[in-house]
Amino acid sequence: MAGEAGGARAAVIAVDWGTSSLRVYRLDSSGRILQTRASDHGILGVAPGQFPRVLDEQIGDWNETPIVMSGMVGSRQGWKEAPYVQCPAGFDEIAARLVEVREDAWIVPGLSCRDSAGVPDVMRGEETQILGCGAEGTLCLPGTHSKWAEVRNGRIERFSTFMTGEVYAVLRQHSILGRMMEEGKPDAGAFADGVKRSGEAGGTLHHLFGVRTRGLMGELGATASTSYLSGILIGHELRAQGAREFSVLGTAELASLYQRAAALLGMNARLLDPDAGVRALARLGAMLA
Repeated sequence: MAGEAGGARAAVIAVDWGTSSLRVYRLDSSGRILQTRASDHGILGVAPGQFPRVLDEQIGDWNETPIVMSGMVGSRQGWKEAPYVQCPAGFDEIAARLVEVREDAWIVPGLSCRDSAGVPDVMRGEETQILGCGAEGTLCLPGTHSKWAEVRNGRIERFSTFMTGEVYAVLRQHSILGRMMEEGKPDAGAFADGVKRSGEAGGTLHHLFGVRTRGLMGELGATASTSYLSGILIGHELRAQGAREFSVLGTAELASLYQRAAALLGMNARLLDPDAGVRALARLGAMLA
């Protein structure tokens, strides 16, 4: 647990409640983190009706209000469903649709949009990270379901989702490719080869089978194959999105991979503060006053 920062007075409790984890933050009025706590009590591990108890156990002796929650806690499998807000949207639109679940606690709604073909897309939790970082232009949030958002004048205009992280995990754990792979130290050369391969003829599905055949022919070792697979998938994602300049908001390890892939493709990727989302929750809490 982090200690009080300079004796500052807490103003809001921010909650990032995802599928597999729960993080709570005591924040001052500027969004600065004073204390943090984390557990593995994601929404999938909480029985119906037990969300208030789990939250209170995690918060413990903190008694500040309001409590502002974002993430999958607002999904159909969470505490209470918070309907999506249609893009373009910023703080005003989101604050107007906060869902009160008890006298001191609110859930942030997710966002939705449609692509050029009319197919819907959604996000939950990433909207607070995007708005909290204060960046404009194209933002990438890599992860299980990578999000690419366009932000103008403090509002998320549109976004798109790529299942890059989930596809990587499925291929590693449940496909024939994974049988020839081992976890180990990342191989920068194999990763670069994968990124390069993503721009060659044949398409994604053909490129993926090449992960196996290069292993069979002794061209890739068991650990290098994982980096090569990662490079192929991230490379295809970056090429499909097509931004020449963008900002990356994510964990240090994953964000650096995207920045490295971008550099290999002649793109410029700037890293942002991964804790930016809590600042948005502080602002939304202030808007409840």
